[in-house]
Amino acid sequence: MSVAILALTRRAKTLAQRLASLLEGSVVVSTEAGIVKTMQENWLNFDGFICIMATGIVVRAIARLLSNKRIDPCVVVMDELGQHAISLLSGHLGGGNELCLNVARLTGARPVITTASDVLGLVALDVWLKDQGLTSENPQDVTMLSAKLVNTGRLDIFCEVEALSLPCGFFQISSPEKADMIISSRTFFDGRTGVFRPRELVLGIGANRGVSEEEISQAVDELLMDEGLSFLSIRNLASINIKQDETAILAFAQRHGLELVFYTRDELNKVDAPSPSAAFKATGAKAVCEPAALLSAATDNLLVKKRKWKNVTLALARTRITLCGY
Repeated sequence: MSVAILALTRRAKTLAQRLASLLEGSVVVSTEAGIVKTMQENWLNFDGFICIMATGIVVRAIARLLSNKRIDPCVVVMDELGQHAISLLSGHLGGGNELCLNVARLTGARPVITTASDVLGLVALDVWLKDQGLTSENPQDVTMLSAKLVNTGRLDIFCEVEALSLPCGFFQISSPEKADMIISSRTFFDGRTGVFRPRELVLGIGANRGVSEEEISQAVDELLMDEGLSFLSIRNLASINIKQDETAILAFAQRHGLELVFYTRDELNKVDAPSPSAAFKATGAKAVCEPAALLSAATDNLLVKKRKWKNVTLALARTRITLCGY
């Protein structure tokens, strides 16, 4: 985490220098231009801010900069005597609570954390979801479920991936109808609140040279729709290494933020794929999309065997996902 330390008074500046020498990734930023302008100029340049000054000053300085808790940097406020460290902004996703505790440990200050889940000893749901790689088509569900967890101390979960352990207050149940939260790649549950997607699908892809990104996108959409699977559950794409320069594949992966994994023909040929390729002369591989998916997912079982479009072939494998608590 990159952290800017801001101070106003002489005593505060002394504390800032001391803290910067102790906290990795931190730097003291001059406030000669004034706290408001300093914040405006540096807001997007750091993951977090430690402001050694009155809380009211900080609130007024950052009020117009606030956007969304998923992207705002965290802010910790300290008094100039170093007696208290207050997690003021982005305590969970932004790492403010963790930074606050770290600052308190380094300086001997008393940490002040007011987020309800932390006070009650419950998991921060948004952080847990992020750590487990779970996403949702409806981000507002996180707020709703977080409130229920804090208010009742309980969330009932229907889970279609392995759960090694779950956080305090989470209870795994066998009925999706009664669940507060559903963890599944299947679109069967679309329309329900609280549906979260595990990133467990590996998409093996083969393509003719010069294929368009539009054709790849259409083929992927058709495959997922036919199989009743969510696009959000795709973890990565996998193919043969001679496709490392295929523009459409690269563009599709970049557009959707998906990792690309490539294998040599020798690696692919070691895998028994059920559907041999007709393009052996061009690739030297007996098959591409199926063995690539299997290798990347570290499994022997295909979820969806090869399907072919005019210039694209696709296959799906499911990698093992294990949820855990803290």
